[in-house]
Amino acid sequence: MLQLPKLSSNVLKELKKGKNLLAFSAGSDSSALFFILKALHVEFDIAIVNYQSREQSYDEELYAKTLANEFEKECYIFTCKLEKNNFEHNARLKRYDFFEKIIKEHAYDNLLTAHHLNDKLEWFLMQLSKGAGAVELSGMEEIESSENYKTLRPLLHVNKNEIENFLHVNKIKHFLDSSNSDKKYFRNQIREEFANSFCTQFSSGIKKSFEYLSEDKKRLLPQILTQNKKLFILKRDSDDLINIRGIDKVVKKLGVLLSSHSRDEIIRTKDCIVSSKVAIVFREDNIYICPAINIKMDKKFKEACRVAKIPAKIRPYMYKENISIL
Repeated sequence: MLQLPKLSSNVLKELKKGKNLLAFSAGSDSSALFFILKALHVEFDIAIVNYQSREQSYDEELYAKTLANEFEKECYIFTCKLEKNNFEHNARLKRYDFFEKIIKEHAYDNLLTAHHLNDKLEWFLMQLSKGAGAVELSGMEEIESSENYKTLRPLLHVNKNEIENFLHVNKIKHFLDSSNSDKKYFRNQIREEFANSFCTQFSSGIKKSFEYLSEDKKRLLPQILTQNKKLFILKRDSDDLINIRGIDKVVKKLGVLLSSHSRDEIIRTKDCIVSSKVAIVFREDNIYICPAINIKMDKKFKEACRVAKIPAKIRPYMYKENISIL
């Protein structure tokens, strides 16, 4: 393939060693990523969601099937119909529920998305408009781990112009979603009026700034002192804003997204279970995080935990997983 965008060595390493599922839409970005991965001899399958919201939705689905058949890939399809109210939010929930179901059923290691540098700048500007700190402004990363898989964004350092040039030079078929230019959506307004033109002029500097932000973000998150299976122990900071950012990052690995209400409850109680799934307990120096379960424990184990000052909500998971108290 001509004009092939260069992927980072870290992403390439993950792509080569894992089983990959590409979130495909038949749009410009995911179509480009499809052929980039193919050119790099990366093994992958595809998954597409048909929301039946536009006439060309079925043409996009057919294109996905055609590519999968031509290049001998699995193609997973989910068809649904959503209300127009809060469509983008609900579509994202449906989409990721579907992807995670496929990942679990077919043992994929990585979910690949075609987010690029312009998307990252859009997020930055959206957060900036609302009022946000450095961690939130930094946004998504090339590699992010969750409970059962990793999300890889191979094009995150590539600007939209490079992607469109790749498609043009190689004459790659793709579809344009007219709703992406509808300015009634705030993201589209940011994209059309600010992000695209700014990224076109200053992509090199923007890329470097995000690299600095990513490194700064690591310094603004509490240190993970230890991880044993799904038990995490963080070093507690004197600043609860730093603590909640670290907690937020860990619970995402356990499959939970914190709401503002959950964040408030965690800081207020310092000892709670969120979404009926994750136990979070503060102690003087550390923060314990693990799956919340209910299991009968023997007296000897409970007494050992009491002596070692292991929080009560953390003990059942340690007992179930036979994690040493020492």
